[in-house]
Amino acid sequence: MAAAFAHGADIVELDVQLTADGHLAVFHDALLEYRTDGSGPLRAHTLAQLKQLDVGFGYTADGGKTYPFRGKGVGLMPSLAEVLERFPEQELLLDVKRGEVEEGEALAAFLAQLPPGRLERLAADGGEAAMQPLRRALPSLRVMSRRSLMRGALLYLALGWSGYVPEDCRGSELRIPLRLAPLFWGWPHRLVARMDAVGTRVILVAGEGRWSEGFDTIDSLQTIPAGFAGVIWTNRIDRIGSALKQAR
Repeated sequence: MAAAFAHGADIVELDVQLTADGHLAVFHDALLEYRTDGSGPLRAHTLAQLKQLDVGFGYTADGGKTYPFRGKGVGLMPSLAEVLERFPEQELLLDVKRGEVEEGEALAAFLAQLPPGRLERLAADGGEAAMQPLRRALPSLRVMSRRSLMRGALLYLALGWSGYVPEDCRGSELRIPLRLAPLFWGWPHRLVARMDAVGTRVILVAGEGRWSEGFDTIDSLQTIPAGFAGVIWTNRIDRIGSALKQAR
């Protein structure tokens, strides 16, 4: 995360999961054996148990020939509280991985303790069941689920010609694949301005948007409309960060 911000990222996305003792851990995989030296669901472990694992144990970039981070990641699975303490001013997108009601409730209770100014720099996405408690408890928080995104996008495609912005597109995030973006009324500049006026951030993902497809090469940046004022999704800010800085 620190490296992403250092390379010029304005927002960093991270994955949040509920632990057995009610804490919020920051980790992608549901099963620990995918990357760590532990086993079983993350949800079945306490935060203290997770802190004993080596989060670099299973990483390999050459098909299993070498594991360069083994032994270097012991104790490094962070809690959400630690991430917010480390990055008190930066913008973060919290991906609630399991998308269950109890996860949304736990996250809502945690975020409710933060000052309003900090909430302005956070957003959350995940399953609809997890997002509902967040919407109820924290109406100022940008919240998006796949269901709300599809519902809002379809209504906007049908009625956006009139300037109408559906409720699901307000105070949220509108994540649009580049291939489909020209279908949205007012694309690109009027659409971004309309959504900004209702507290919604437009995020452009590359191609068809599958698997969080990002603008990950210098060449891919050429496909973005000139003067685009929304957010672009990238998985390789280290490759494109310098070019974006120069463009600014």
